[in-house]
Amino acid sequence: MTGRLGRVCRTAAVLLAAVACPSVPAHAAARPPAATGPASGVVTWAASADRLGEGSADRGYRLVVHTSVGGSDLRVRLSNAFGDRPLTLDGVYAGLQSQGAALKPGTNRRLTFGGSRTVTVPAGAVVWSDPLPGTLPAAVNLLVSLHTPDAAGPATGHGMAMQTSYLAQGDHTAEDSAADWTQPTGSWWYLDAVSVRPPGTATGAVVALGDSITDGWQSTTDLNRRWPDYLARRLSTAATTVKGVANEGISGNQVLADGAGQSALNRLDRDVLAQPGVRTVLLFEGVNDLKAHTGVTVTDLIAGYRDIVRRAHEAGTCVVAATVGPFKGWSEWDPAAEAVRQGVNRFIRTSGEFDAVTDFDRTLRNPYDPERILPFFDNGDHLHPNDKGMQAMADGVDLGGLSCTR
Repeated sequence: MTGRLGRVCRTAAVLLAAVACPSVPAHAAARPPAATGPASGVVTWAASADRLGEGSADRGYRLVVHTSVGGSDLRVRLSNAFGDRPLTLDGVYAGLQSQGAALKPGTNRRLTFGGSRTVTVPAGAVVWSDPLPGTLPAAVNLLVSLHTPDAAGPATGHGMAMQTSYLAQGDHTAEDSAADWTQPTGSWWYLDAVSVRPPGTATGAVVALGDSITDGWQSTTDLNRRWPDYLARRLSTAATTVKGVANEGISGNQVLADGAGQSALNRLDRDVLAQPGVRTVLLFEGVNDLKAHTGVTVTDLIAGYRDIVRRAHEAGTCVVAATVGPFKGWSEWDPAAEAVRQGVNRFIRTSGEFDAVTDFDRTLRNPYDPERILPFFDNGDHLHPNDKGMQAMADGVDLGGLSCTR
């Protein structure tokens, strides 16, 4: 085994080294669910929580997540943000993926919570695990396995993962084998963030706050081709201290109104500002507010953006705003919605109220018909970019703008 794969596997051996090291207490957040993250560390993966069906007793979840920044002291954040009763998990493990639901032998290690193997997350709350000694590589698939002995009522998770994970009946969380993990799922259950402690003390993260385009709809499943994934790959080799990337997109999400998930305004604290090591939020939302004929005006959206900027700045976090992309040809497009989009984009480009601007509209639009997405980037529905469009978006982000400090 040679090259990068060999280096990853050698690094994985470090992850195996300290199975029985002592842990430190976890931190939990009270309702409303806006967690306080670890005292130190940087988010390496995240997904926005929402209501996700009903909890199931004696159910196992083996969740595949892709890291951005690497480091030591892995921690996971478990969420019961939308539950109406306490959630108990009596088996929580993390290890490196071999293939499918199978783990690289010896990497699957138990996580604890305040030293305990069992954790109960109050309704409306989130809980961080104790740090797991050892090193987690960057840009690898981590398998986080959970078991819920008596879950019931509303479950919390992320519905559209664009990633295949796995379910099992009974507690098989400690097993390396995929034998009992026979049911695929396209969602992430109860897990909404993973953090590490990177080698550099100045290392930080960017959080992408968005809708279905950020969530990755129409990118290729299981290949990590959402635009935040491509951005993470750029950052990994760039001369910047921003290395972590958290994807907080929800399909159908709006800035102003709850519906497909809580609005960006209502989930900003939990999904963005509570993430460990967050330095910048990259705000790319608005098309769902203006395209659904809800009566939302340019003034309405500007007020929403200003509220996000104010709260982020008060928390010491920078805001990079992205212009709203073209969507002519989508069923909800009309000249009135287009006029709002153009007005919002003028504000984003010229107001000077953001720390930096990323012009996704300019990246994606057809130069010969600028109200439409370029056919080369269009997945076919005239709103969502394909893999090439996702990569072009990430390539269009000014990395220097992500490194501002407050």
